[in-house]
Amino acid sequence: MLLQKIPPFLRILVAMGLGLGIGAYTSTVFIGVDAIANAFVMLLQMTALPYISLSLVVGIGGLSSAGLGRTFKKSLLIIFLLMAAVLFFIFLAPIAFPDWTTAEFYSAETIRGTSEFNLVNLFIPANPFHSFANGLIPSVVTFSIFMGAGLMNVHRKKHALLLLGNLQTAVANMSVMVMRFAPLGIFCIGLRAAATVDPSDLDGLLVYIVTSAVLVFLLTFIVLPTVVAIITPFGYRQIMAASREAMVTAFATGSFFIVIPIIVEKTKALIAKLESTNREVDKVPGIIVPITFSLPVGGKLLALLFTLFAAWFSGAHISLSDYVTLIGAGVPQLFGTSIIALPNLLELFNVSGSMFDFFLVAENLIVGRFSALLSVIFSVCLPLLIATSMIKRFTFKWKQFSRNLLIIPLVCVSALISLKYTFQVISYQYEGYSKFINRDFLFNDIPTTYLAEPNASSAVAQPFSEVLDRIKQRGFLRVGYFRDDLPYSFNNSKGKLVGFDIEIMNQLAGDLGVGIQFVRIFRKQAATLLSSGYLDMTTGIPVIPDNMKEFSLSLPYSTQHIAFVVKDDRRAEFVEWKKIVSRKDLIIGIPEKFFYEKAITDNFTNGKAWKISTPRLFFKEEYKHIDAMLFGAPTASAWTLLNPSYTVVAPQPLIPGLSMAFPINKDDLSFELFMRNWIKMKQKDKTIKKLFRYWIEGKKPA
Repeated sequence: MLLQKIPPFLRILVAMGLGLGIGAYTSTVFIGVDAIANAFVMLLQMTALPYISLSLVVGIGGLSSAGLGRTFKKSLLIIFLLMAAVLFFIFLAPIAFPDWTTAEFYSAETIRGTSEFNLVNLFIPANPFHSFANGLIPSVVTFSIFMGAGLMNVHRKKHALLLLGNLQTAVANMSVMVMRFAPLGIFCIGLRAAATVDPSDLDGLLVYIVTSAVLVFLLTFIVLPTVVAIITPFGYRQIMAASREAMVTAFATGSFFIVIPIIVEKTKALIAKLESTNREVDKVPGIIVPITFSLPVGGKLLALLFTLFAAWFSGAHISLSDYVTLIGAGVPQLFGTSIIALPNLLELFNVSGSMFDFFLVAENLIVGRFSALLSVIFSVCLPLLIATSMIKRFTFKWKQFSRNLLIIPLVCVSALISLKYTFQVISYQYEGYSKFINRDFLFNDIPTTYLAEPNASSAVAQPFSEVLDRIKQRGFLRVGYFRDDLPYSFNNSKGKLVGFDIEIMNQLAGDLGVGIQFVRIFRKQAATLLSSGYLDMTTGIPVIPDNMKEFSLSLPYSTQHIAFVVKDDRRAEFVEWKKIVSRKDLIIGIPEKFFYEKAITDNFTNGKAWKISTPRLFFKEEYKHIDAMLFGAPTASAWTLLNPSYTVVAPQPLIPGLSMAFPINKDDLSFELFMRNWIKMKQKDKTIKKLFRYWIEGKKPA
């Protein structure tokens, strides 16, 4: 009974606080938490598309053709201008982001590259059912607009509108039902986020929340109402008075939707004071305000700010062309909810999908309430501007304009710059390097010895004996590993040899019941040392023709997609293969084991491709003439953790991944058969998958 007296938004805040607290304390995602969190998000998404479609059909279908023309003819320009003002400040907001060093582990998003943006396919629903089924929001909006326009001229449409209006109300009621589970869902989301996010990441979350708060405050209480007050008959106090009740309710509930009726009535009353003889003017709020719920305006645009924040926090450099892409490809995604749009927006900048949890936490904690505030003031200002335009009552208050011309830009820029310097004093420290280098084996150790180089007689051919026999006689498996082969083999902060391949080899030796000896070798030594019988196998190399001719390779155990390592500010130069291979001025560094002679000759006909012995050279001052390094994306990501001023780019179209396999002795078919079955076994029992998540993706063991 006591719980029912607590306002819903307080219950959600308490649930979020408990989830964050428990997750931070235990650092464990309990059984069922992940499923409940995902289920709640899916329930929120369930009602989005039906409501968008129904609201547009009902809103447009209820108009006459003449009414539609008069109402919307001037509305589009005003909507675009108001959106442009909000976008300008959103794109200005990254000024507040501090100069922190950031980088991230490899993830599936690393090799997605920039999504191809096809305006026709995005907006034109050749099959509306396909658009609904696949969540293609812009296509759904186009279909709904046409459906509403088609309904306008239907005789006896009142019955159809009544039915559709009831369905719209039913969908809204579904949303209310879903929100009853919000405390449980938000608790699980908070727990999952806190358990999987490092404390240093919370500093970044604070940057986003505070920046959003300042941005919304500037737009809601200064910029938008002041601009409207300058060019319309309405005063600043009148505009804020009409917005006040809706603002308080929207902030308290975190919902713009539920205050739409309040906004409609308040703006109607304000427009009535114009005492216009144009009857169409009175209908403007009732048409425009509900439709804004479906448009990418107001608080929905804060999703673009989060995209910029996520790119900054992940170490991605944002160029001018990226802003254009964000407007062209990002804004159309916001016709629906931010929850649906955000994964696609993150994909535009190769940002890890794990940042989506950041967004959910921030959105449900406080940013969703900021978003509702911004949507309210946007939806109040919009009908006032349209109504003023329809009756041609625009004014220009020079005194207010001259006073605010200097004050508003000065206040806004000063606020953002002050934020930047405030964030700088936060005790943030880049931990990507330490997270990478401080790891130890996921599973148990076995007796291990190390050789810095092969023995002097190692290249001399020995009498042939099967690998499995000599391992048993010797008592240990002898494996060659390549230097600077991050994250497959490297020395951790304690000097211990670790990595993805190294721990796989440990698992192999353990299953054979023997110890293991690792020998550091150069790639050019591998074939000789394997054929002589000195080495039993080496760590993995790409399955490319040059390597296949030189070695016998095991069954592939992993995959690497080709990517470039480049300076952050040069990322935009390497997003398309066609542009890369056509340039004559580029010099590309390619490590030895990735150097496929024929492919290099066929593709890099204009530029230069340099074979380099170790990726480490690329980051040295004397090799700055090399523009980019071509490498596998997991390895490239590891090097950016050590050198966070660089980033990983997977050019489009995405090239199929290269399989990774272990070189073994050419003549030993029995060992090749053993390795084939052993790798299949380790793939089936998820051992290799667990090691991949730990060593390549940097994720904590489940």
